[in-house]
Amino acid sequence: MRVVEDLARTVEKNAPDEHSTAPGSPSNQLFLVLEGTRPLAGGARYELDELDEVTVGRGTRREHAREGRRLTLKVPDAQMSTTHARFVRGADGWAVEDASSTNGTFVDGARTKRAPLHDGALVDMGSTVFTVWFECTTPVKLPPDVESARLSGRTTGFASLVPEVDYGLKALSRVALSTVFVVLLGETGTGKEVLARGIHAISGRKGAFVPVNCGALPANLVESQLFGHLKGSFSGALRDEPGLVLSSDKGTLLLDEIGDLPASSQAALLRVLQEHEVTPVGSTRPVPVDLRVVSATHRPIATLAGSDAFRADLYARLAGYVHELPPLRERKPDLGMIVAEIVPRIANVNTEKVRFDVELSRALMAYDWPLNVRELAQALAIIAVFATDGRMRFSRAPEAIRNAEFEPPPRASAPSSAPEGDEGLRQALLQSLERHGGNVSQVARDMGRTRMQIHRWMRRFGVDPASYRK
Repeated sequence: MRVVEDLARTVEKNAPDEHSTAPGSPSNQLFLVLEGTRPLAGGARYELDELDEVTVGRGTRREHAREGRRLTLKVPDAQMSTTHARFVRGADGWAVEDASSTNGTFVDGARTKRAPLHDGALVDMGSTVFTVWFECTTPVKLPPDVESARLSGRTTGFASLVPEVDYGLKALSRVALSTVFVVLLGETGTGKEVLARGIHAISGRKGAFVPVNCGALPANLVESQLFGHLKGSFSGALRDEPGLVLSSDKGTLLLDEIGDLPASSQAALLRVLQEHEVTPVGSTRPVPVDLRVVSATHRPIATLAGSDAFRADLYARLAGYVHELPPLRERKPDLGMIVAEIVPRIANVNTEKVRFDVELSRALMAYDWPLNVRELAQALAIIAVFATDGRMRFSRAPEAIRNAEFEPPPRASAPSSAPEGDEGLRQALLQSLERHGGNVSQVARDMGRTRMQIHRWMRRFGVDPASYRK
């Protein structure tokens, strides 16, 4: 219980309050994503807007120092030179310059002496990989530097180096302290169940966390499994069963893939939520239940509710607070943090011996991860099988990852494709989505931006590309 109380106090301290909802200005960020020689170190984020230069070199530990508009960053990477390279601001934006290092500086996998940086560019020095994000959405004013190690006190899944994502997770952690029902939206494999477990841990509820995959329940047994049954109530009912809802009494019930729940069971579930009681199959006597429900789905459940494909009154009950988990491809700066969580679970050697080839780190950043964190965990598990000496090698990665290519910076179709001001940008984005039928790759080429930036803009303006597809 002491752990839960400490966690709750941490959440209260870190969560945004009612005065911190005003969006800040888009900003430029440098992310240290992954140290190949220390993959458990996690990542770091450095605010670039008040800097003109960042010097990177080898040190005895990861540390940084600011002097005016210059930042010096040290990384304990033996493959780095003492002064390895510099990120510099120029009239045309940011560039990276190699400082005559022994092992060279690479941008998107190509060795360079000096190169301008595009949004999402990957820069590696020694075995350490960096990326830059320009026009990064910042809901609040950011601290100048953040390391994932400082975020480790939060529940798993409640931390991000990406400002917009981290802001949403802080808000969710405040909601977790309440009894409000939550709906988690996100693609398959984004970690919705991990987040639901975190909500339960933060809540401090004394009952069990009970996950239910609504899509896997046999159609003829949905209600008996959810609400329980009495012995002899149907063929095969050999004993009384409390059901999954009662099993989560005073705890948290996760209704995963809630969009797949049959219509008849939706009505029964709605009654349980309204009356705070459940009636087992074969019984006439309702049983009181103290229930906190977290629902999760990869389907557009609000749209389904609006079209009668899902009960609107049930959705209204479930959706006390709705949180959307972005796919991994939209939060790649967090890859090092996620790797640091996964590796201890899959490594077959002492984790202190684990090392990543820089080629592997590059490939992990280049790949789009269509199946998200789940696919990342599977890929690392496969690579770890062959890492008997602790070295995670590119050559052992699945073929799709080995064949991943860096997305080149697109060329704008017209100088006016990135108008000034939020409203002008929003209108240009909507017009391009309309012209290209919601094809994000074509929109990126049209507007002279990376697909990652287009996704960030769509999230910023609440735009769904699917609504533009024929």
